[in-house]
Amino acid sequence: MANDKTGHLIKAMNETVDGEYQAMKARDGAYVREKFFGKYQETKKLVSSLSDKDIWRLNRGGHDPHKVFAAYDKASKNIGSPTVVIAKTIKGYGMGKSGESVNTTHQTKKLDINDLMYYRDRFDVPLTDKQVQNIEYYKPDQNSPEIKYIKERRIQLGGFIPERTTYAKPIKAPPKNIFDNMKESTGDKEMSTTMALVRMLTNLLRDKNVAPRLVPIIPDEARTFGMEGFFQKIGIYAHEGQKYEPEDSAQLSSYREEKSGQVLEEGINEAGAMSSWIAAGTSYTNHDIEMIPIYLFYSMFGFQRIGDFAWAGADSQSRGFLIGATAGRTTLAGEGLQHQDGHSHLLASTIPNCKSYDPTFHYELATIFREGLRRMHERKENIFYYITTMNENYRHPAMPKDKLCEEGILKGMYKIKEFNKYKKTKIQFLGSGTILREMIAGAEILQKEYQIDSEVWSVTSFNELRRDGLEVERYNLLNPDQAPKKSYVEICLGKTEGPILAASDYMRMNSDQIRPYINKSFYSLGTDGFGRSDTRKNLRKFFEVDKEHVVAYGLSVLAKEQLIASKYAKDAIKKYKIDKDKPIPTKL
Repeated sequence: MANDKTGHLIKAMNETVDGEYQAMKARDGAYVREKFFGKYQETKKLVSSLSDKDIWRLNRGGHDPHKVFAAYDKASKNIGSPTVVIAKTIKGYGMGKSGESVNTTHQTKKLDINDLMYYRDRFDVPLTDKQVQNIEYYKPDQNSPEIKYIKERRIQLGGFIPERTTYAKPIKAPPKNIFDNMKESTGDKEMSTTMALVRMLTNLLRDKNVAPRLVPIIPDEARTFGMEGFFQKIGIYAHEGQKYEPEDSAQLSSYREEKSGQVLEEGINEAGAMSSWIAAGTSYTNHDIEMIPIYLFYSMFGFQRIGDFAWAGADSQSRGFLIGATAGRTTLAGEGLQHQDGHSHLLASTIPNCKSYDPTFHYELATIFREGLRRMHERKENIFYYITTMNENYRHPAMPKDKLCEEGILKGMYKIKEFNKYKKTKIQFLGSGTILREMIAGAEILQKEYQIDSEVWSVTSFNELRRDGLEVERYNLLNPDQAPKKSYVEICLGKTEGPILAASDYMRMNSDQIRPYINKSFYSLGTDGFGRSDTRKNLRKFFEVDKEHVVAYGLSVLAKEQLIASKYAKDAIKKYKIDKDKPIPTKL
């Protein structure tokens, strides 16, 4: 490059496309001399003193350690602007004729002896021909400079098993009494769990330990989630402060930007919002400051749009809350196909350190959120939470006095109602999110009109129940000589009567996760299919998760188990005008 006084070498490099570079490295030095350096007399002259073998051994920039070092050294000294280093590399570098720059690279499972010899010679690996033929590994001596260097780097990185180090002071979880108002009945007043979340966050702003650490992140406008009250309390972050008069300046909760603001309004930019969440969620190790990022989004636009970022956050051991704040296939109602979520909990279930919950009532939400604060920021566990909240308004009961209620909420299920008037036929209902209310209503109809008792369970997390089931199952298989353990699902349902019918505002697969850990007949309802624009009532009827379908399916289940006559189910299907010939919702 230094000898390129005319600039023709750079010109040739800029004119050569990637496909041509690939072809050159798949041939030999003579081909490169002709097709690349032979384009101009000036470049041809540059390599006139080099043999074809010398030309062939010319390194692409990304493989030349001297060039790489020089580029990074220059970049590290650049001040005042970002620097991008473009390192061109070769697919299958060093594989020789078996795969270097050849499109069969990914199908190549092993090299022949000649290519292994080539690799040895090319990278100066100190192995004899016999050692290469025996496919022996080369490992430098323990006292060699290479091994010493590697060990020194590992020590600097925290050991041979990577881990996050932090000197951040833990955030003490707020006292339980700060959530006391979330445990009381709302009486005649209705509200959504999304609004319950906002009220809970408002309460947390009164806690001096938590308030400065809260980082609400919104890929939209905060009013979408009823968070305009935060504008005046903690402000919207703007690195240059407020530079204009907002159009709502006359309102009490007007838009207010300031340099010290805490709310991050990212615009409709889920990737940017998730990046901010990861930055705040890893600040405990990168900056030794504990932060509590809370990223609120339409649940449909969460994992589906930022799946790679969710995994990056998990791999980075981020701590924080992801809130699907307008969730469910039917609950979002009129916003239709592109907004209605029926699978985010299934996507969340794939990430090992993601704890996901679908609460129905405000006290469930408060219990889960406080436990998250305790585990992540007091006990410093490298986990994060995904919680769905709904925009449907309804009354919230007081938290049951049962001492096992809180444990059940966190483990994934607890009994919320029992209908035990007739003591004859019984069925178990497992409901999640707002569909739990449909199941409670269905249970009431079954008792009133059909003299059938039931027990209704609030399932806050099918995902957590499955993980517990997997762990217990594994233990039992690996310890065949020990008394078998029981999963939490088995403990809850083991002594109950009747078959089980489960439902949520998500795909049937969501509740089907616990099917292997139940020794009773198990049936599920869900919202498989595309979203549609309509009222909640009509959508739930279409997806067959409304109270009428709960009753009809419940009677059919009991009939199938030969606990009642089939005529009752048949009459209910007719009574509630259920079209049994209607195509399943998964069909267009």
